Amino acid sequence: MTPSQHTERSERLSLAEVVDLLEVGQPLPFHVHDTQDRRLLAEGHVLVSQTQLEMLIARGAWVQRSVALAVRAERQTRQVRDSLVPSSRRSLSLFDQWEQLIWKLDATLRLVLAGRPARDELVLLAERFEALVERDTDVALFMMVRQHDVRFALYALQHALHAATVLDLLGRQLGWDTTRRRLQVLAALTMNISTLELQAQMAQQAEPPTTRQRKAIAEHPEQSVRLLRAAGVTDAKWLQTVLEHHERPDGSGYPRRLTQICDSAHALQLADVFTAKISARAIRAAMPIQLAAKQLFQEERGSALAVGLVKALGLYPPGELVTLRSGEIAVVTHRSAAPTKPRVAAITNSAGQPVTTTTVRDTAQAEFAVTGVVEDRRQLPRIPPERVYGVIPG
Repeated sequence: MTPSQHTERSERLSLAEVVDLLEVGQPLPFHVHDTQDRRLLAEGHVLVSQTQLEMLIARGAWVQRSVALAVRAERQTRQVRDSLVPSSRRSLSLFDQWEQLIWKLDATLRLVLAGRPARDELVLLAERFEALVERDTDVALFMMVRQHDVRFALYALQHALHAATVLDLLGRQLGWDTTRRRLQVLAALTMNISTLELQAQMAQQAEPPTTRQRKAIAEHPEQSVRLLRAAGVTDAKWLQTVLEHHERPDGSGYPRRLTQICDSAHALQLADVFTAKISARAIRAAMPIQLAAKQLFQEERGSALAVGLVKALGLYPPGELVTLRSGEIAVVTHRSAAPTKPRVAAITNSAGQPVTTTTVRDTAQAEFAVTGVVEDRRQLPRIPPERVYGVIPG
């Protein structure tokens, strides 16, 4: 270790060393980073569960020493801990439950990676996911489309949940039975289990995949199936779906260059590719959802799956940024019976300048009609769901 590296390490405290400064349900007093110096959670982010805290520690998360020590000194001086009472604690919201799900998925997939039985835990996780989608489908879509909090270290986990969201809604649109929908969700949650850390690395790197990374990518369907079998998964269709989700009918896919793939693997591939396109990476920005849907429709040649996805998302899905006739830019919050008239919340003034207040607009009114979608979003602020929905109780 060089002197500079030693100095850098000396400026860190592991999360385990500052656990006394953390409380479930309360905002973090500092940024939290992983061992690769990627930010996992920002200051002010609410710690949503004990599982999340345990997984952060397991990942080797750290905080800046000087900041943590300042927080500790301030708390000791003001005797904050002694003054806390149960009524002052922040209740977890629906959005916190989505955050909890990320960390529960992390914990469950790591059981699989450790070779421990995990089938029942995966099924329970799928049930919990489905309940959140059922509770508020528009919020589920917003969490997938808007992705206001880009955390490359958690790319694989968020991508799995986004793909599962697409498949669950697609299944509802196409009338799949509950068994088929559950299968698709489980496959989405576990399709990339062998490449959890690799996906995080690739999401952050600004160069193309290395030879070693490409090899791991090519092998990951088979590796993921091996891990699932070792964890107690015996469901043949589940395993087949994961194994074949990168195969293509023309034989150009991998790992086995099959020309015949099962329907569930085809659906998973569609969701996998679509949600990857609308997710940002260091090397590229997220693709606008309208363009991603158009490409999908063309690649699928208007298949029933492609048509179903477009209908499930709606013309302007929640999370999409649109321009209004008033000159304002707004974020879609809810779909409506009229595809061209979604419920929206304005996030700029009529000159297109960001504002701190959020105003609900009725796009059925001529002066607030949707005139298009926003393609260049670089100057627009990130939009936490609480800003446009309010705090929805958990």
